[in-house]
Amino acid sequence: MEPSFPPYNVGDLPAGVRRQAPAAARNVEPIGDVLSGWLPDSGLVLEVASGTGEHALAFARRFPGIQWQPSDPDPEALASIAAWRSEGPSNLLAPLQIDVREASWPVSHADALVSINMVHISPWEASVGLLDGAARLLRAGSPLIFYGPWIDEEMGTAPSNLAFDQSLKARDPRWGLRAVGAFAEQAKLRGFLLSDRRQMPANNLMLRFDKQA
Repeated sequence: MEPSFPPYNVGDLPAGVRRQAPAAARNVEPIGDVLSGWLPDSGLVLEVASGTGEHALAFARRFPGIQWQPSDPDPEALASIAAWRSEGPSNLLAPLQIDVREASWPVSHADALVSINMVHISPWEASVGLLDGAARLLRAGSPLIFYGPWIDEEMGTAPSNLAFDQSLKARDPRWGLRAVGAFAEQAKLRGFLLSDRRQMPANNLMLRFDKQA
C-alpha cells in the first residue's frame, strides 16, 4: 500500500529501483511554476534530498538552461535518481551522495539550492547543516528555496498540518514541522534573509531566502 502521507523516505515506497512517490506527480507542476520565477536562467542548481529523482527529471526538462544537480544521503534514493536520469536530458547530472550534517560536501558552488519535503522529516541538526552548507556554496544574491509543510506564525497553520506534525513526532521525535520564524532566525545567522513565501496546494509553503553580501 502507498503511504497515506507523503513518504518519509524512499524505502517506504513499493519495491523496485525506479521509485515513484504519489506526491511528486501532484506537486511537481505548482512547484515548477514558482521556481520559474525564482531560479536563475542558467548555472548550477543543487537539489538537496532529491528522493526518488522524479522532481529532478521534471525540472531538468523544464529548465534546459540550468545544470540540475540532484543529491541524497540514501543509497536507495541515489539508485532511483540514477534510474530516472537514464531517460533525462544532458543537463540532469549524476546524483551525489550528500549528508547535509557533514562539514564538507562534494560540490564546490551552486547558483541556487532547492530542498523539497526534507526539513520536516529530518532532525533539526540536518536543517542547520543544510543552512551551513548553503552558506558555503551560494554567492550573494543566490536563492535558497524550500517546499513543504511549515508552522507559519503569520499565515496560520492548518489543522491537518498540526495532525501531520504529531504523526511525524510519533514516528521519530526528532522530526516535525518547523516554525518559519525560528528557521528564518537560523538562516539570518548564516547570511540569508527570507524574501518571499508562497502558499501552495495541500497546505504547503514555498520559502525563498536570499544570500546577503
